[in-house]
Amino acid sequence: MKKYLLIVLLLGALLLSACGGGAETSTQTAALDPVPADYAGKTNPLGADAAIEGAKVFKSNCEACHGPQGHGDGPVGQALDPKPKNLSELAAQVGDDYLFWRISEGKPGTSMVAWKGILTDEQIWQAVAFIRTLK
Repeated sequence: MKKYLLIVLLLGALLLSACGGGAETSTQTAALDPVPADYAGKTNPLGADAAIEGAKVFKSNCEACHGPQGHGDGPVGQALDPKPKNLSELAAQVGDDYLFWRISEGKPGTSMVAWKGILTDEQIWQAVAFIRTLK
């Protein structure tokens, strides 16, 4: 009887550990990839006024997935897996180099495309400036 009870308890514990806590919320963050050497240490060369033009770049190229406030809730983003990042949360955690790198090179395994070659470096920096204004 003790063996049977022990087996049931072990199987129950295994089942609970397999099923529990797997859902990630927007406040939880996975470890971010390190910025490659080619991008590491870059800072936005444009002033804060670049955010005005950055808002236009964002609206045209990013808003459909990331949403108007960058919360990852755009209409196209709802159909994506994984969902787009909440950029206001991300911007609070990373430097300009990370944002510039991710916009430029995209993120493999996600729907985040590389904008390098589509947007100019200036437009990407403008978008970074705008992302910094998101709340």
